[in-house]
Amino acid sequence: MWIMIIVVVFLALFGISAYNGLVKSRMQTQEAWSQIDVQLKRRNDLIPNLIETVKGYADYEEKTFEKITQLRTQVLSAGTPNEAMQASDALSKQVSGLFAVAENYPDLKANASFVKLQDELTNTENKISYSRQLYNTTTANYNTRLQTFPTNLFARIFGFKASEFLQTPEEEKAVPKVEFNF
Repeated sequence: MWIMIIVVVFLALFGISAYNGLVKSRMQTQEAWSQIDVQLKRRNDLIPNLIETVKGYADYEEKTFEKITQLRTQVLSAGTPNEAMQASDALSKQVSGLFAVAENYPDLKANASFVKLQDELTNTENKISYSRQLYNTTTANYNTRLQTFPTNLFARIFGFKASEFLQTPEEEKAVPKVEFNF
């Protein structure tokens, strides 16, 4: 009888521990996504300041500014992490183009506010990259817990679902083409 009680108590404690571990892993994955979201917001807040600084020097690049504004809106209105990252990737490309525009304006490159904004945006892009890596790491850990015995049994019982990894779009995996057209 005592052995049965000990076994039941052990199984109950193990079940509680497994469940709590799954909840903790799921929360870490959600927190990692939240960190990406924070960095995307930071970038979205910096971009209008950068655009206004560059606008003072570059009138004819209006299409670039419009595209950046449109992509920024897409990032803000994305419904899923993958949609947000697709819009964010496109926005990163456009911001890189904005930096290229600045190369044509020596006064702009020397402008302290532009340099500061450019550094902040570069720093933010690095943080977004790191946050994406962290998200995929926590997602891998969480998904591993969902698939390994015996926590996979509790995951099924309590309806835990796997998280999706953030993927790099195929076009971004290609070697970039560098052109110098002056």
